[in-house]
Amino acid sequence: MISIVKATEIDYKAIVKIGKISVAEAHKESCSVEDMNAFIERNYNNLSIQEELKNSSNIYHILYCNKQPSGFSKIVLNAEHSDIQYKNVTKLDRIYLLKEIFDLKLGLELINFNIKIAKQSNQFAMWLFVWKENHRAVNFYKKIGFKIIGNYDFKITENHSNPNYQMMLSF
Repeated sequence: MISIVKATEIDYKAIVKIGKISVAEAHKESCSVEDMNAFIERNYNNLSIQEELKNSSNIYHILYCNKQPSGFSKIVLNAEHSDIQYKNVTKLDRIYLLKEIFDLKLGLELINFNIKIAKQSNQFAMWLFVWKENHRAVNFYKKIGFKIIGNYDFKITENHSNPNYQMMLSF
C-alpha cells in the first residue's frame, strides 16, 4: 500500500530520519565521514527541517509504504536559474527513499507525482542538481528524460564540494 501525502510542520521527524539515513547512503563515498556528518547535522536536524516546512515556497511530500514513512521529496515552484531560459520552472530540491524500498520503483512514482504538480502549476520544466558519481540517480533521471545542462559544485562543508550535474526536464 503506497500513498504520497503533503508534509506539514508536524512531519519534520519523519523527514529528518529518512534524510539522515538516505543522504548518508547516497553520498557516503563523496567525502570524508566527518564532512558527511557535518552536512547531515547542519541540514537534517529538527530545527532546520521545521524551518523549511514553515516556508511556503518549499513543497514537501512524504511517501508512505505500508503506512511507514519511506521517502520524501521537496520541490520549489518558480525557482528560476540563470542557466535556464524559462521563467516558470520547478526545482526538484530533494528526493530520497530508504534503500529497502528501491526495488519497488517508488522513486519513479514520487517524481512523477512532483512533475504532475509542476505541470498543474503552469511550470515549463523541472531542474535539479545531482552528484556526478551517484550513477544510480543520474541514470534514473536520464531514463525519465532529464538532460544534463551544466555543472555545479555542491558545497558539503567549507572545505569540501562535490561536482554535480545540473539536469533539466522540459514539459
